[in-house]
Amino acid sequence: MAFWILTGFATLAMAGLLALVVLRNRNGSGEPAAAYDLRVYRQQLKDLDRDVARGIVAPEDAERLRTEIARRILAADAQVQAAETGGAMPNGPARLGAALLVLVIGVGTAVLYQRLGAPGYEDLGLERRVELSRQLAATRPTQSAAEASLPPAPPVEVEPNYQKLVEELRAATATRPDDPRGQNLLAEHEARLGNFKAAYEAKARYIELQNGDIEMDDLVDQAELMVMAAGGYVSPEAEELLRQVLSVQGNNGRARYYVGILMGQIGRPDRGFQIWAEALREGPAGAPWIRAIEAQMEDMAAHAGVNYRPITPPPATDGTALPGPDAAAVAAAQEMSTEDRQAMIENMVSGLAARLATEGGSPEEWARLITALGVLGRGEEAAKIYAEAQEKFTEDASAQATLRAAMDRVEAKP
Repeated sequence: MAFWILTGFATLAMAGLLALVVLRNRNGSGEPAAAYDLRVYRQQLKDLDRDVARGIVAPEDAERLRTEIARRILAADAQVQAAETGGAMPNGPARLGAALLVLVIGVGTAVLYQRLGAPGYEDLGLERRVELSRQLAATRPTQSAAEASLPPAPPVEVEPNYQKLVEELRAATATRPDDPRGQNLLAEHEARLGNFKAAYEAKARYIELQNGDIEMDDLVDQAELMVMAAGGYVSPEAEELLRQVLSVQGNNGRARYYVGILMGQIGRPDRGFQIWAEALREGPAGAPWIRAIEAQMEDMAAHAGVNYRPITPPPATDGTALPGPDAAAVAAAQEMSTEDRQAMIENMVSGLAARLATEGGSPEEWARLITALGVLGRGEEAAKIYAEAQEKFTEDASAQATLRAAMDRVEAKP
């Protein structure tokens, strides 16, 4: 109630001030313009007498000028008298205009607040907002509920050979459900086809088969696939995996990225900003999660009420490996036929090319694509990618050297 009283008073006060301005301009309040003219004419009459005494103006001309000035004095005096009595300037229209002005401001403000504001929304202090965030985190939808609420995903166009390869892989893992290598490979390729639910289920089965010897990256992979399956929503199940990772690896970049998203989703963008800012300060620059954070950091800062100044991540100094097939995937590929292995490689190269085209990447990733195209015998396409990458890193001598080395390997291939 106090909010409505204060805003109503402020609105009416502003409207009243504007109405007074309208009434004052219309009803002649203050000195009329004719009063100024009257003083000018009287001063001209005094100056004329001095000019006659000094011989500047002839007596016959002085009489004519004196008559003209006297006529103007009489006319100006009549205007001043009319303005003082108010008989010549009715203020009825001004009053109507002032009333309409107050009405438009008052009603317009109320309508705008109904459309853009939050009527009935209580004043939330910090403790109350934190408590609401906790309630939202505790009652938010589960993974299955979030997946069920999404519309059906559009079909993905897949090369027939690759589709056949994945179907054979599904059949093989169905007959050998306890083969961890097959489950891991299935998770990767289901994800490539956009079947994220099947992908994270296969990943979960792979983790289960490790008998406790779990890699933190595998847990992050599963959580990431769950987020994708839920349309970007971080479910309680995905959060549990991420918290498990961070309890062991507090600086895991991907886990911190998704926990930051979670904080934004449950009404704690302030915590999300802190988590992402820490991740940016630690880097490394060019990492996939760093690029994702940089793309969304301004929005997170705006929701957190922070005046954000870009944070430059430090470069990688520990030889961090670029994302790519793991050892299990490579080993499984060796058991495939030549055609199936070629189809898998083609698909991986296509996926890397699509990601670099849409999201960009580090010089090493562009060099990897150039080299892979050369291995596949697609030298002309490798040259085009090399030219494109050169434009993206025109001012980075180190990057140019990396790209040039990759292209040299392609050109040296017989």
